[in-house]
Amino acid sequence: MDDTAPSPSRPGLQRWLALDTSASMLSVAVGAAGAAEPLAWYEGAGGAHASATLLPTVMGLLQRVGWRLAELDGIVFGHGPGSFTGLRTACAVVQGLAAGARPGGVPVLPLGTLLAVAEAARVRHAPTAAQLTVHAALDARMDEVYVARYAWGAAQGWRELESPHLRRPQDLPHADGALHAGNVAGVYGERLPAVWRTEIGGATLPCARALLRLAAAGVAAGWCVGAAGAQPLYVRDQVALSPDEQAARRPRRTGG
Repeated sequence: MDDTAPSPSRPGLQRWLALDTSASMLSVAVGAAGAAEPLAWYEGAGGAHASATLLPTVMGLLQRVGWRLAELDGIVFGHGPGSFTGLRTACAVVQGLAAGARPGGVPVLPLGTLLAVAEAARVRHAPTAAQLTVHAALDARMDEVYVARYAWGAAQGWRELESPHLRRPQDLPHADGALHAGNVAGVYGERLPAVWRTEIGGATLPCARALLRLAAAGVAAGWCVGAAGAQPLYVRDQVALSPDEQAARRPRRTGG
């Protein structure tokens, strides 16, 4: 998050737009911040399709619930880590929507994609847990994984135990009793520690519904910014391996 961007006054919670394009899925939802379920939501193919379909999807959902863009209390989005193209798409669209919606703009709430993975996993696999630890991981390509660790308490909400960082697939953390969630199982398979190879480890992506549930806590924490604060969280600046780096890593990848 860009701490230099102006922080707007605390917005209302009733009319929020949530979106995520950080991974392989385009996810959009509208509803109340902190609500268990959105009023309307969409999930579909992301990646290269996201830039063409995101705006029509947003406007279609707003029309479905009878909201105008200018009436939004805020926009929450997954600011990273994730696909460089996906994050740039999300930031550009959020900046445009927030700045152009009305004079003074709509407040923006950037939230971490790995936190959204943890929240989605909690609701899916342990919705009644009073205490929970989640290791969240997303494929970072280049033979690396984005990973973070979070603790959930029913009374306190989420707490970050280990901030997003990069690891090799075989070096992912694991612990008995924790959830291991993300999209890495289908990519790295047997190279992962055993707890990451299960359905739980491979089925969870960041989504707008999770971001919408997290938004109320983000508002209360004072994390809202102006439109210019819709900036990506890059854990790694390098976006591709050189030919020599690819050749050096190829035997290790195929040999796993």
